[in-house]
Formats: sequence, structure tokens, C-alpha cells
Amino acid sequence: MQSMINAVKGTALGVAGYLTPVLKESKFKETGVVTPEEFVAAGDHLVHHCPTWQWSSGDEAKHKPYLPKDKQFLITRNVPCYKRVKQVDNHSEETEKILDEDDDDGGWVDTHHYADSTVSSAAEAIADMRLDSQISSKIGPPNTSGVDDDDDDDDEEAEDMEAFEQSGMLEDQDNATIEIRPTVPGSEGTLSGENGVLQTRTYDLNITYDKYYQTPRLWLYGYDENRKPLTVEQMYEDFSQDHAKKTVTMETHPHLPGPPMASVHPCRHAEVMKKIIETVAEGGGDLSVHMYLLIFLKFVQAIIPTIEYDYTQHFTM
Repeated sequence: MQSMINAVKGTALGVAGYLTPVLKESKFKETGVVTPEEFVAAGDHLVHHCPTWQWSSGDEAKHKPYLPKDKQFLITRNVPCYKRVKQVDNHSEETEKILDEDDDDGGWVDTHHYADSTVSSAAEAIADMRLDSQISSKIGPPNTSGVDDDDDDDDEEAEDMEAFEQSGMLEDQDNATIEIRPTVPGSEGTLSGENGVLQTRTYDLNITYDKYYQTPRLWLYGYDENRKPLTVEQMYEDFSQDHAKKTVTMETHPHLPGPPMASVHPCRHAEVMKKIIETVAEGGGDLSVHMYLLIFLKFVQAIIPTIEYDYTQHFTM
């Protein structure tokens, strides 16, 4: 039902956007909206400071006349998403436990008490091997003869490595060995319980100009570790559950053909930006419109907290 409602709203807003005149006069400081020219200026600033973002012309049949042909929207590809939002939200509950609660200090918190057994076992094996190596290097092998054997190594016959290799011992599997398997580039991420391979989803992110709301709008399309498109429900796993299917909905991209993409609805973008402008002004600062997209990417991160896109320029209130 919610999907049907969103589809109807999307169609209505599409018609309204078509009928809405292009904003010509800057109202950024007063209302937080931007003109197409200001959107392009902010996009140029983003591309300059965050080179993973680039301008795209999109489908020529869907060009918007109020934007330059080669600057229809912004895009960044293969953005990693290492975890599902649920994993982040439940991290403390799933992994932490208070130990020795009855002691005088009220116990202590084991932050990885319920950590994945595969990860824990691997970590313990590595720690044990490092400890054994450190001890051996400091005290040497145990001496059970009761006699100083500093010169024993000189008297022993060297191992015949050729015979050792022919015996097949080099091919035996070492249980202490952690196997590192090759993965698709950029696929480091969620740990698979079967083989220990880290698997990561990736997203292509677009920023378009919404003519009706007169603000930027974010679009997302996700892929699994094999670059296979995610289903709608799989993508919703990577969005804040307070916003999924409400603020984040599946819509038709204004510049690209193909299946619907996830989009962060822009109805409150101008309101949020206006509050940020006012906060900066109260602190004695002046927020320029070219900073819009850098700030925009920061406040939408609350909706997509596990998708690690590039907004490298530092900004404080």
C-alpha cells in the first residue's frame, strides 16, 4: 500500500515539477533553496574537492534545458557499504556484555563478548601464534636435560629439505593457517560465515536538481559483491529504518532510463539547509551557496549511515 501511495505522489509531483517555473532569483539565504545556476556552482565545488564525484550528461532524450548539457547531474560509483543498518543499530546489544557485575567497581564491559565466532577464533589463533613466537624468541626451546645445551644446535644434523618435500609434508594443511581468498575489487566488507571471505555491497550515487523543490536530490542504486543489482528489499536494508519506504522511496530517475532507483525525498532539504544557514550566522559566519552539496551530503548521511561516500572537505558549525 505504501508503495502505491508513493507512486501516486511521485506522478503528481512530476506533473507539478513540469509546471513549476525555473527559479531565477537566488533565495538561498532566505529559504535554503537554490537556482539551477547555484546547483551547478555547488556541483563544481564538490567535484573539485571530492574527485570521486563527477558530472554526467545522462540520457540525451531526458536533458533538462535549464542545466548545461554536460552537467545534468552528479555521480559517484562503487561506493562501499560494509554493513547493514541493522548491524550498526544493534551493535552494542549484540556484542557487549558486562562481566563480574558483583565486584566493587560494578564489573567491566567486554565490547566483543558476542562477536562473530569466526572472527573471534581467527583473532585468538593469531594472538596465540604471536605470543608463542614472542616467548620462543625470548627464552628459546625448553631444556629438559638439566644440562646446558647451548651448543646442541651445532651437533644436530640439518634437515634434508628435499626429502621433507618428497614426503608430502609441505602439502599438509595447517589448521592454524587463515586462508585469504581473492575477492572482487572493492568487495571487502561483511564477513561470510561459510568461508571467511569479506563481502561488500556497493552503490552508485547520483545528485540531481529537483525543479519543484528547488533543491538537490539524492539517488542510489546498489549491487552485491558480484556486481549483481540488489533487490528493492535488499536496498532498504541499507537505509535508516525510520526513513525506509517513507523518506526513501523507489522512483524513476529524471535523467536515466532503466528500473526505478532509491531516492531521498527532497521535501525537507530546504528547511534543513535554512536552519544550518541560521546556525552559522548566529556563530558569526556566512555560509556560501557553493558549500551546499558538501553540507547536503553530511546531513543525508543520517539516512544512509553505512554507505561511505566521499565528502572529504571538513565543515563545522
